[in-house]
Amino acid sequence: EAYFTHTPGLVVVMPSNPYDTKGLLLSAIESDDPVIFFEPKRIYRGPFYGDPHNVPTWANHDLAEVPEEHYNVPLGKARTIREGEEITIISWGTMVHVCEKAIEESGMDAHLLDLRTLVPIDLEAIEASVNRTGRCVIVHEAPRTSGFGGEVLSLVQERCFWHLEGPIQRVTGWDTPFPHSLEWEYMPSVERIITAMQRTTGD
Repeated sequence: EAYFTHTPGLVVVMPSNPYDTKGLLLSAIESDDPVIFFEPKRIYRGPFYGDPHNVPTWANHDLAEVPEEHYNVPLGKARTIREGEEITIISWGTMVHVCEKAIEESGMDAHLLDLRTLVPIDLEAIEASVNRTGRCVIVHEAPRTSGFGGEVLSLVQERCFWHLEGPIQRVTGWDTPFPHSLEWEYMPSVERIITAMQRTTGD
């Protein structure tokens, strides 16, 4: 996604669930700007929680119900997946669900933001959450170097510095060509996300 977020004038979208996918796609079609619309294939069948051998279907998920009628999900607005006061986790696409699992297993009171639209980014939602929690972890599937997470990190540092109580952490894919035979070792895992959460909280 970093290739496209670096191009001025492009809107970049990456949904994490069926409901947002339809609403964002309709907003993209109606937009006067060119839109790059990413669809993570890994979550076509269901939310991916980090275990490749146990991927549930969308059948019982809150955001699986897609109305037949027309509706819009606004571009540039993040979704709060989970309210929390201890730490802010920012993610998008497939990794949103892995973050959900990490929060559940960690027992921390984390606020989870699904960006949904990378450009334009919802600075208001990010600032409000990080200023409240004082801690931030950014999670994405792409490689770390020059990844979009670095841009998010710099925005948090610039705008929320005086509210930060711990170092900002990033959990990303590795800086290697994508290894299909080692796909699950490449992707950010629940364990790596929990470790980052513990580092920024000092646990």
